Amino acid sequence: MQALLQNQVVRFLLLGGLAAAINWLVRFPLSLIMPLSAAVLVAYAIGMSAGFCLYRTYVFPGSNRPMAQQIIVFLLVNLVGAVVVLALTLALLNLQGGMPLPDTIKEGLAHGVAIGIGAVVNFFGHKLLTFSVARTHRA
Repeated sequence: MQALLQNQVVRFLLLGGLAAAINWLVRFPLSLIMPLSAAVLVAYAIGMSAGFCLYRTYVFPGSNRPMAQQIIVFLLVNLVGAVVVLALTLALLNLQGGMPLPDTIKEGLAHGVAIGIGAVVNFFGHKLLTFSVARTHRA
């Protein structure tokens, strides 16, 4: 088990799964007080905040980039991720239109699948951009 946790992808998936679970779970009560699109975006922001702390500490701890730069790039990568998640959620919800399921189930399924696909986009964005190690130039 210890060797498995040494793998960066496994840590990203586990901690990203936790951040995604936070994202997914908080969307339900938010949907009671706002439209689905707004609830998805607010839930995404909450999950994203948890994800930054978890990823920076446990998945990509070696970055030498300034914190402000990491935060800005993290937000930009997640902005792209949010657009992907929202677009996929709405597209998948539309595909389920005729299914005899309650709207809550359809929305939950669409949002859950979209979060999973968005996680792939985020992993590569964070690995290659947000938490990368800045090259130092030597003379």
